[in-house]
Amino acid sequence: MADQLAKPAPTFLALDPGALDGATRLAWVRARNEERLAAGLATIAGFVDAYGIITLGVYVSFMSGNTTQAGYETAQGAFRAAALSALAILFFVLGSFAATLLAEFGGRHARRLAHGVVAAALAGVAGLTGLGLLTGAAAIASISVAMGIMNSALSRVGAQSVSVGFVTGTLSRVGSHLALAARRAPMPDAQGSWDTHSRRALMLARVWAGFLTGALVSGAATPRFGAWVLLGPALLLAAMAAFDRPDGAR
Repeated sequence: MADQLAKPAPTFLALDPGALDGATRLAWVRARNEERLAAGLATIAGFVDAYGIITLGVYVSFMSGNTTQAGYETAQGAFRAAALSALAILFFVLGSFAATLLAEFGGRHARRLAHGVVAAALAGVAGLTGLGLLTGAAAIASISVAMGIMNSALSRVGAQSVSVGFVTGTLSRVGSHLALAARRAPMPDAQGSWDTHSRRALMLARVWAGFLTGALVSGAATPRFGAWVLLGPALLLAAMAAFDRPDGAR
């Protein structure tokens, strides 16, 4: 018994899925695929957010930044710029509101529906802006509501809460999990021996890295191609909607 207690728990990276029982293995598979989805959605959010700040002067996914902008712009008398930041905040909240309704009425297919709606919105913004038919304020409202929907489409990876549209909380949770891993603290809501603080810190770090990667790519592509770059994330989200499975197996 003492020897068994002395053995370290297997980590996520060294996990042999075949050694798990059926229920635990299913939880591991779902968590693994949700991790990949979260990183992918964060990459899209970073891409679109960078597009917003480059072309429209506001964040369309990072509402903390818009809150700061709205505050100091108002104090400096830049009321039009502050109004655009406030507009993004308002429509992001409306997007979260719409996502909640989609989750209620869409049932098992709610995430597929959300991805499809966001894909259509981004494609529409790209086309209308490229043709000169969409103003800055309308583009801000349209993209912000889409990002509000997308951010609410995936709020948890296994038992870990995530935010794919902004990364301040993600970085905070990375630090907390690393500290708890250093203390070898137990995971109170672990789904199996593979679900450790170090594994969750790595997963959240990948979400942050995805957001950064999306911003880097958008920073390089947006000045060259303008609004048409939004067709890229629109196509990715359309593919996610087409291949999403309600049981999380894919």
